[in-house]
Amino acid sequence: MRPRMELFAQIRRDARVEGLGIRALSRKYRVGRTTVRLALESAMPPAKKPRVRSAPRLDGCKAAIDAMLVEDLTAPKKQRHTAKRVFARLIEEHGAQLSYSTVRDYVRVRRVEIEIESGHRRVDAFIPQGHAPGAEAEVDFGDVWIILGGVKTKCHMFVFRLSNSGKAVHRIYSTQSQEAFLQGHIDAFDTIGGVPTRHIRYDNLTSAVTKVVFGRQREENARWVLFRSHYGFDAFYCEPGIAGAHEKGGVEGEVGRFRRNRLSPMPRADSLAELNERFRAWDEADSARRVNDRVHTVGQDFAFEQPLLAPVPQEQFDPGLVLNPRVSRSSLITVRQAKYSVPAHLIGRQVRVSLRAAEVVVFDGRTEVARHERVVARGGESVNLDHYLEVLKLKPGALPGSTALAHARETGAFTAAHEAFWAAARKTDGDSAATRELIDVLLLHRTMATADVVHGLRAALTVGAVTADVVAVEARRHEASGSDASRHRVRFPTDAEQQDGQSAQTHPRVVSLTQRRLADPTAVIAGLPPDKRPLPTVAGYDELLTRRTPQFPAASNQKEDTGT
Repeated sequence: MRPRMELFAQIRRDARVEGLGIRALSRKYRVGRTTVRLALESAMPPAKKPRVRSAPRLDGCKAAIDAMLVEDLTAPKKQRHTAKRVFARLIEEHGAQLSYSTVRDYVRVRRVEIEIESGHRRVDAFIPQGHAPGAEAEVDFGDVWIILGGVKTKCHMFVFRLSNSGKAVHRIYSTQSQEAFLQGHIDAFDTIGGVPTRHIRYDNLTSAVTKVVFGRQREENARWVLFRSHYGFDAFYCEPGIAGAHEKGGVEGEVGRFRRNRLSPMPRADSLAELNERFRAWDEADSARRVNDRVHTVGQDFAFEQPLLAPVPQEQFDPGLVLNPRVSRSSLITVRQAKYSVPAHLIGRQVRVSLRAAEVVVFDGRTEVARHERVVARGGESVNLDHYLEVLKLKPGALPGSTALAHARETGAFTAAHEAFWAAARKTDGDSAATRELIDVLLLHRTMATADVVHGLRAALTVGAVTADVVAVEARRHEASGSDASRHRVRFPTDAEQQDGQSAQTHPRVVSLTQRRLADPTAVIAGLPPDKRPLPTVAGYDELLTRRTPQFPAASNQKEDTGT
């Protein structure tokens, strides 16, 4: 186009400046007179006419092909003509001599034209939409793969996105059941500090919809209706299938964006709680990004939108699914093919379980008796040693090989201080008595902080009195005096020192302050304020050593002695 345009410009210049005629310009530039006349009429060269390729063999078959495609308008969807079938019929019924590519290209174009002309195909067009601040949001789930505890695991990502600002909240769960669906909403509302005032858009997921009736009408799950009523928002359900995906295109795109940018390569974590903490940090970092060509960042738009949200209700909603399993003889309940321990006194009874997205909470009546992190693996177990202590006190020989003890060691609840105390007690008291003393120590964890109990264990090991009573006394002292009290009393061996078998006698600095006080009450010990209390005395007890003659008052009616 450019050389032709330059030719037209030169012809027009020569005609204007040099006054050359059409014949002279034609000879000079070696073009036809028609071209010269076109250049003199307009500076823009006319567009070239597309070359129409003739298809004499196809022309004779077009009517037959069109008839097959019109017949397809009323045929079942899975029994319509393909281009290959049209080509085969043309050869069999009409003896046509055509190539398959010629038939295929014609069928591809002509089928769409016939469907549009007959009204069987709708031309899809997308109209840009505006969303009022604080009014709308979108929710969806996306499948993701992670390395959980060293194992490649499929999980489900809950995504909540405000339609106006693009502020999104992401959470990962082991399931996309209703408890995860509701928990995701609760986390999202707490994170953004409000609830959309108009509606939230969803596809027809079973956690909310039990039946698609007609059009936009849905039969909703009863618990979902209760949840919506509690938080005060409406639900907008998109058309089923691919046809309705564009109705919540914002969250559909957000799922893909987050998965590509944050979850590639697959993240590694020891627990879903740890990974959700990373999700919170990533969501906060995404506040600095811009959506498409917007002027403001997501965080700036959200700062304007947040005050327009409806407030979150003060009353908490329990998102858990309520179940009523029976406790087995092993003090375990089975929930969704996973086992969880409960206190042993509940054996044989039914308990109420609130199955949540990330945890399992067990109730006996209205009292919470156990709480576990939800087990992801099918057939897995979550066992708490505390639930078996009363039984183990009667059967101390069952503790060393118990699953509960192994789980406590794996999680770090059974520390090196516990191991050292147990070993020292067995040397002095024997296996059974030592195990019972250890169980008494473990029972202290129910009412005292772990740090205080561990301090008490180390104190008992230091003074060589490996009994639960000494541990309790020292733990209460540590609890009363605060975390810094240990340096004012005794320096205790560390866990590493205890594991190496070093006792208090190998550390000269580990000395009982009580013994030092008794040896010299007036001495000033480094790190301790001087003791200004008066020295104890027993002088008051000396009065008991003096013999006193009792004096009785004379009786009023006593007669005098006459000596007779």
